[in-house]
Amino acid sequence: MGFNVSFSKRKDEKFYLPGQEIKISRRAITAKSYTTENDNVSTCRGRTWFTLCCFAAIYLALCIRVTYVCLGNGINIDTAITDQIAADIFHFKNPVMRADITDRNGEIIATSLPTVNLYANTKQVRHAEEVAAKLNEIFPEESYEYFLSRLNRKGAFIYIKRDISPAQQAQVNNLGIPGLEFENSEKRVYLHQNLFSHVLGLTDADNIGTAGIEKSMNERLTTSTKPLSLTLDIGVQNTIREELVAGVEQFNAAGGAAILMDVKTGQVIAMTSIPDYDPNSNKNISSPEHFNFATKGIYEAGSVFKVFNTALSLESGKVKTTDRFDTSHPIHVHRLRVTDPHGSHGYLTPEDILVESSNIGSTLEIMRVGKKFQRKFLQSINMDKALTEFELPELAKPWFLSEKNWGETSMVTISYGYGISSTPLHIITAFSAIVNGGIYHQPTLLQNVKHKGKRIISENTSDSMRTLLRAVVTRGTGKRANVEGYQVMGKTGTADKLNKNGRGYDRSKSISSFISAFPQSNPQYALLVVIDDPKASKETYGYTTAGWNAVPISRKIITAVAPQLNVKADFDLEKQKSIVNAAYKVKK
Repeated sequence: MGFNVSFSKRKDEKFYLPGQEIKISRRAITAKSYTTENDNVSTCRGRTWFTLCCFAAIYLALCIRVTYVCLGNGINIDTAITDQIAADIFHFKNPVMRADITDRNGEIIATSLPTVNLYANTKQVRHAEEVAAKLNEIFPEESYEYFLSRLNRKGAFIYIKRDISPAQQAQVNNLGIPGLEFENSEKRVYLHQNLFSHVLGLTDADNIGTAGIEKSMNERLTTSTKPLSLTLDIGVQNTIREELVAGVEQFNAAGGAAILMDVKTGQVIAMTSIPDYDPNSNKNISSPEHFNFATKGIYEAGSVFKVFNTALSLESGKVKTTDRFDTSHPIHVHRLRVTDPHGSHGYLTPEDILVESSNIGSTLEIMRVGKKFQRKFLQSINMDKALTEFELPELAKPWFLSEKNWGETSMVTISYGYGISSTPLHIITAFSAIVNGGIYHQPTLLQNVKHKGKRIISENTSDSMRTLLRAVVTRGTGKRANVEGYQVMGKTGTADKLNKNGRGYDRSKSISSFISAFPQSNPQYALLVVIDDPKASKETYGYTTAGWNAVPISRKIITAVAPQLNVKADFDLEKQKSIVNAAYKVKK
């Protein structure tokens, strides 16, 4: 039975029976005649499109916001935040946790590289003898007995080998031995080997600083990934170390030290001590090479100390640059007999006393001033304490007499460099204040650290001292350091070393020093060179005094580093001074 039903468009007709033919003409397709209401498929399709449109709108808003932030405000990424986000999302931990160390120009001098440590769970390792033999093949630098002893130790964890290479890690992994595991770690690398060894120091197996900057700044280096910038200069440091090593070898000395300092800020531009070591390979901190003589070696500076004696004498007002002192005969102070090493000189001015390095003249100066002012002045330049604000842990406290023991004899011997011991760092820091206008600055190795200076002498005293120190180089014991164009000024010093038992002096051994600064017209840098126990030779005519070793070394250093430091040479001024000196000679 068939059905023959014809349909016509009616407003109330909404459903059709299966099999019914629907005839729709183009004219019949209107908004009113066609509807999806109550059609489930159509409803689902509509909702899907609506959801997609919402997501598209959100995505578009995010794109607009990101574009605005990047192009409108610039890109500013906090690496600490992004690292934390990465760690939270991906559970990733950066194996390099120790910050780099750079020189004053941003050049990296110490960095850390990601590496791998091999360790063992000895409870899981079977047949320790076989495992030790296989490990010995991969790491031939270690003995079979070494590996066997570690694998036989009690406990669930023992390091087998640190800082292994990727190839070695693959070889161990291919062994497939249960109980051998790997640990992500880092290795400290010192790019210039011995060059900064005494300043940088080193780290232990756990990458914890044990000496130098690595030790004193350990917390800073492990809590921030920002590089630590030092005041040192790679080029200048290399030049000074090369010249110092050559000098120590030339004079067959036991060692030496050199410091270059910015006199206006106290920043250390270079610091080296010989002998030194390579922190990449040498971990034996008890060896003599690890002793930093520049900051830890205390010694009697000898005639270098006459700089401070003259400065305090002028500052006291009781001595003037025009005064003349009779040095023609020895002076007796209680049981002490003071003589001049170079013979009698007659009447000397303070300038002549420095030029001739007269012990008698220094004694006469301090006898006018008195021990009370002397002691107070030396305390003002920190000769009585360790420079604890300096950023190295290897610091020594000077040997400084108590007030009770500061008698007239001590007062006299200290005036020419005996009876008080200090470090090279103490000496160059105090000397910088003498020549820079009278302001004492705490020494520093950190680029962004500034210490407030304190006045220790007047500008007039400082001006006078520069003139006196210049004369030592032009016509005194420092002649071999006279670098044309740079107006070098300074003072030599040679002191006998104490016996091993600390009682009396060994006249066959000495320490030579030369403290200098340049240029005289506007001092910028001070240099101290110390040579420990130099030997006499034909070149030095049998002498071991500073004028024959520390002074020529200093000349070579200044000649090389002054251009590196962009110190402008003033040859015209030197020429004018030579003409004036030739035309006008003062009779002494």
